[in-house]
Amino acid sequence: MQRADDILREIFGFDCFRPGQEEIVHAVAAGENVLAIMPTGGGKSLCFQLPALLRDGVTVVISPLIALMRDQVRALQEAGVAAGALTSGNTGEENDAVFAALNEGRLKLLYMAPERLASGAAAAMLRRAGVSLIAVDEAHCVSQWGHDFRPDYLRIGELRRALRVPLAAFTATADAETRTEIVEKLFDGGTPRVFLRGFDRPNIHLAFAAKDGPRQQILRFADARRGQSGIVYCGTRAKTETLADALEVDGHNACAYHGGMEPADRRAVEDRFAREDGLIVVATVAFGMGVDKPDIRWVAHADLPKSIEAYYQEIGRAGRDGAPAETLTLFGADDIRLRRTQIDESPAAPERRAADHARLNALLGLAEALGCRRRMLLRYFGETAEPCGYCDLCDTPPETFDGTQAVRKALSAILRTGEWFGTGHLTDILTGNATEKVRARGHDALPTFGVGGEFDRRGWQAVFRQMMGHDLVRPDPERHGALRLTDAALPILRDAATIDLRRDTIRAAGRRPDTPRALVSDEDAPLLAALKARRRDLAETARMPAYMVFTDRTLIEMAETRPADLDAMARISGVGAKKLDRYGAEFLAVINGAADIPHPARRKLAGQGAGDLYDRLLAVQTDLARGACGTLKPMSCPAPLLARVAQLRPGDAGTLERLLGDRRAERFGPAFLDVLQGAG
Repeated sequence: MQRADDILREIFGFDCFRPGQEEIVHAVAAGENVLAIMPTGGGKSLCFQLPALLRDGVTVVISPLIALMRDQVRALQEAGVAAGALTSGNTGEENDAVFAALNEGRLKLLYMAPERLASGAAAAMLRRAGVSLIAVDEAHCVSQWGHDFRPDYLRIGELRRALRVPLAAFTATADAETRTEIVEKLFDGGTPRVFLRGFDRPNIHLAFAAKDGPRQQILRFADARRGQSGIVYCGTRAKTETLADALEVDGHNACAYHGGMEPADRRAVEDRFAREDGLIVVATVAFGMGVDKPDIRWVAHADLPKSIEAYYQEIGRAGRDGAPAETLTLFGADDIRLRRTQIDESPAAPERRAADHARLNALLGLAEALGCRRRMLLRYFGETAEPCGYCDLCDTPPETFDGTQAVRKALSAILRTGEWFGTGHLTDILTGNATEKVRARGHDALPTFGVGGEFDRRGWQAVFRQMMGHDLVRPDPERHGALRLTDAALPILRDAATIDLRRDTIRAAGRRPDTPRALVSDEDAPLLAALKARRRDLAETARMPAYMVFTDRTLIEMAETRPADLDAMARISGVGAKKLDRYGAEFLAVINGAADIPHPARRKLAGQGAGDLYDRLLAVQTDLARGACGTLKPMSCPAPLLARVAQLRPGDAGTLERLLGDRRAERFGPAFLDVLQGAG
């Protein structure tokens, strides 16, 4: 039997393993269930390719990307390894050749897309082929919390049980929550051997910059690296084409890539990028995961990525050969508005949207960092590090100032308006802009009205952006993005802590007279997004264009005027009698908030005496959510637990404590008992 060292040298041409590879290779070859988290460029593929050659039978590799499978199969075949792939991109002759190799027992690695597992015949075919190991690449795709979720990945655990073979899962990006979900979905909650090989890519230089003429910023960045292969990521398909054209005009070899292109055109770009030196691909995130190109020297983001995980994965496509590589990420208020809207318009559950907002906040924190970016990035993934000396903030420390007073003013404005408004309305209050909305709500009489003269409107927007980055405030999805304080803000509000802010990004914000005008104000944008999401759901159900429900103009007026009842809704332009009857209540529910819609646990109590008791307990809980003093960490009881209390009506503190638990009993117990005993 060949040794791993011999195969490493003879087949793959390496004299030694990269750090962390050898132990994983031996564990996979020995038939252990393995979960390996390794940085992009750390050599994940070798950790299942080499064991496949040490083991009897066939190793099936589940991968989500046709281009990546094609590249790896081609490289293995060039190295003399019998490998094949079954993908939707195959010709009939290619499929016949793969099946012939399987039937004759010649194939060692078979690559498959997860979609093929949907066929009931897949498991039987793999069993006949003698599969002895399943390798899963990009294992984070199994996580429904991740940005690359692939539903077909959920079938892999079923395949493992059907074949009764070990499974090795690999990914370059998986936080603790995602790792837990991978174990649950792929290993049935068992205990695979976990290898966490670190997230640091010390050869990659990290840099962020506030947008200030972003096209010219990208052109300057590319010009300084003329002749090097690079990727520019954009938030929209249209931008990929216009920016690729601008690079071409500037003398670069560049092309666009996005999901709206014909498959043959995308394939041509992938082939060019793999083949040509110095090509720049301007792309949406659809590009890069499937390109096994080691010498990408730089990655730029013309728009802010969706999350810190997406950012890490996308910059990880640079410098896979270990040589120095550079990154630049541009960000601005328009990016935050876009990403917030994408999250709020998502059909995902509220808890998923809240988690996505938190992930975006983490990325904003990295963008507005005051110290070493690598240190902050690694801390997010649970690692500690010293300042790297190889990021823009280590190169040139940013100018900062004591922003405590400014942040305290902003926090006070949030609290004095009941945590019901977004940055636009709050900025109007701080700068003394007595809009109709400010006057209608009496906010021009607040002590915080006009106290923020040290910054202009864009300056305050930058302050709020930094506050979100420091996780002092978060948008509340149930209040359409209104800012709410986090626990981290309370010490600053109480004058028990200070905070430094970056002055350079505030100045950059103040220099931007060309900021695109939004459809609605900042505070109305989340509600408009929610209204559009509801319109989309109704249109899809009815199988008709969205504008036939309501036009954008009608939804904008709804977002701005926020009608409270059907009479007010009837006065909105574009809402006729028929549409009012058909859709009025649906859109009023969105405008007036989820709080007006009873929780399912409450609806089950309808018509019972416990229903009224539930409502009184809920009112008490709301009053004490931050404690009697109003400054404690927010706390609540899940609706099913509150319903159980209402049904059981415990009559003493001990029984109630057993239901609620110590912490909730301490906060709510006495007040709940008063309600319960009063109900007699």
